[in-house]
Amino acid sequence: MTSVSLSSLFSDARTHNEWQKREVSDAQLHEIYNLMQWGPTSANCSPARIVFVKSEAEKQKLLPCMSPGNQEKTKTAPVTAIIAMDMAFYEKLPALFPHTDARSWFVGNAGLIESTAFRNSSLQGAYLMMAARAIGLDCGPMSGFDAAKVNQAFFPDSEVKVNFICNLGYGDASKLFPRSPRLSFAEACRIA
Repeated sequence: MTSVSLSSLFSDARTHNEWQKREVSDAQLHEIYNLMQWGPTSANCSPARIVFVKSEAEKQKLLPCMSPGNQEKTKTAPVTAIIAMDMAFYEKLPALFPHTDARSWFVGNAGLIESTAFRNSSLQGAYLMMAARAIGLDCGPMSGFDAAKVNQAFFPDSEVKVNFICNLGYGDASKLFPRSPRLSFAEACRIA
């Protein structure tokens, strides 16, 4: 790699819970999206919808939706990304995947819509984290929140539903605990 080392994306990167008081600019958020949008999704379905929560007013809407252990880290993070999934993503397939009538695969098939939206918005959320790391930011992904409350606060009367939440900013490395172990190749993989 030329501009970003693999270690900054993977082996040296950490999940952060405490944050420096440094701003994340709107330009950086645009840069993150402009990078992450190129990550592959099945049939280019691109179901992720992201709300970058920065303002104090919007943070106050989000905090009651978070589990108690995630409230302070969310409050102090410069940006909290709500990675959501558009359950009507297939309506954009004629433009995003014009090679065939991919929209027809999903119409009326709630199970396929749900699994495709969840799987691919999760992928896109991972791309978001890699893009954030690539431009020098740290990430703190979380699943401790009340989804119904998040959906009501940020996506009322909408086909968009929250998948997971990720704080973004410049982490305070002095507050990190020792790195947790990972499974070895032999424990997690097999070659068939």
